Amino acid sequence: MSDVRVRFAPSPTGHVHVGNARTALFNWLFARHHGGAFVLRIEDTDIERSKTEYETQLLADLRWFGLDWDEGPDKGGPCAPYRQSEREDLYARYAAQLLDQGHAYHCFCSAEQLEAERQEALKAGRQPKYSGRCQKLAVSEAARRVAAGEPAAVRLKIAAGPFAWEDLVHGATSFESDVIGDPILLRSDGHPAYNYAVVIDDHLMEITHVIRGDDHISNTPRQLALYQALDWQPPEFAHLSTILGSDRTRLSKRHGATSLGNFRDQGILPEALRNYLLLLGWSAADGRTEKLSTEEMVAQFSLDRITKSPAVFDPNKLQWLNAKYLHDLPADKQAEYFRNRSIWLLTSNGYLRKDEVGQASAWIEMIALSVITERSHKSRFLDVAKLVFDYDARTLLAGKETRHVAEESGAREVLGAFVPKALEAGELTYARFREIAKSVQKETGKKGKDLFHPIRVALTGAVSGPELEKLIPIFEEGSRLPLARHVKSVAERLREFAAVAKL
Repeated sequence: MSDVRVRFAPSPTGHVHVGNARTALFNWLFARHHGGAFVLRIEDTDIERSKTEYETQLLADLRWFGLDWDEGPDKGGPCAPYRQSEREDLYARYAAQLLDQGHAYHCFCSAEQLEAERQEALKAGRQPKYSGRCQKLAVSEAARRVAAGEPAAVRLKIAAGPFAWEDLVHGATSFESDVIGDPILLRSDGHPAYNYAVVIDDHLMEITHVIRGDDHISNTPRQLALYQALDWQPPEFAHLSTILGSDRTRLSKRHGATSLGNFRDQGILPEALRNYLLLLGWSAADGRTEKLSTEEMVAQFSLDRITKSPAVFDPNKLQWLNAKYLHDLPADKQAEYFRNRSIWLLTSNGYLRKDEVGQASAWIEMIALSVITERSHKSRFLDVAKLVFDYDARTLLAGKETRHVAEESGAREVLGAFVPKALEAGELTYARFREIAKSVQKETGKKGKDLFHPIRVALTGAVSGPELEKLIPIFEEGSRLPLARHVKSVAERLREFAAVAKL
């Protein structure tokens, strides 16, 4: 079936979110499975909300996600142009054809009139739809008013009877014409309506299968009516189930990260995200396999394995799958992952501003390396970040787990000997720290946990964490950087501790 042609047609009005990303993925997999073409089309007829920077970001996000396209605005192709804003002459031409053939008519109703009709229908308990009042105007009268400069939209005449299709996911589906109303093709400003432009583009781009979200099911009868009026063969339709959040409502920002950019910043690997989104409403051939390579996804993908029921987005399952992909990465790629992840955690939790990342990149890597062997990277990293940025001696000495360093005689003895020696040393390297610790051991007779535990708590404000060998250089280097939030050096920490603990 090498003549398969599918399209992904996003609007450049915001970021690529989970639902659209899954739609793009399913289209891409279908095309690659059948050796067909994957077309990227930009639907930018929403003049007020469409922005060039969104389109640029959209293309970058899709590439990061691992998708490529055979035709598109940046690549060209036999059906160019691939931006709707550059195809308006085509929309005007076919609207004129439909008017000439009597399948469409001019509508002069104002927005106020249409809203009044809508409210009247709602009060009467009816489904709002256009009354068709302008369809009764004589063609000559409509032409006279248009020639006189009166604003007019172009509407399609909906023929009586059901509009039915065999949906490749939902099966036999139909709508009666009396619930549709005559849809707008061209608005009074000349810009095309969504359902009109989509049909013109899909036909001229020879799209064979339209795979999209099930929120478009109600658009399908209007599009079928237009195919019928133009005497064109419609493509096959497959409507994907909705993605829900954990509360079983439609996935949105309130559920957390939803855009490709969010997931990239969080350190989610694109291959893990592709794999996870594939499993939202689709299952492998054996019904069990959850981790699939790209080659396996392409080989196994088919529309008949897509479920009708909504899929629930589980961020924990995504993290689990991400960990499996991360484990398989070579060492250099793992290091890159942890560096990017660390940057996101520091900026998203308010420890650094994004404009400070460049000057602190080597230092950030020091923090990341202190926890890089930990599988629970997120929680461990944030624990370390708190040690670095949130040191406060008063909080330390009020804590149930940490106040013992000022209350127990053994701990006070160790710190009473250690603090003055460390302050005399100035900038403290780990080698110098070890020398001082040995000196304190001889002076107090304390060793092991009795020696190092009080020092750890006094320096970090916590009873556990990475080795002091890693933390001391982080404290010293961070205190020298012009960061938004002050990072206290070893000396500053010890002076503050000594003052509050009254050593």
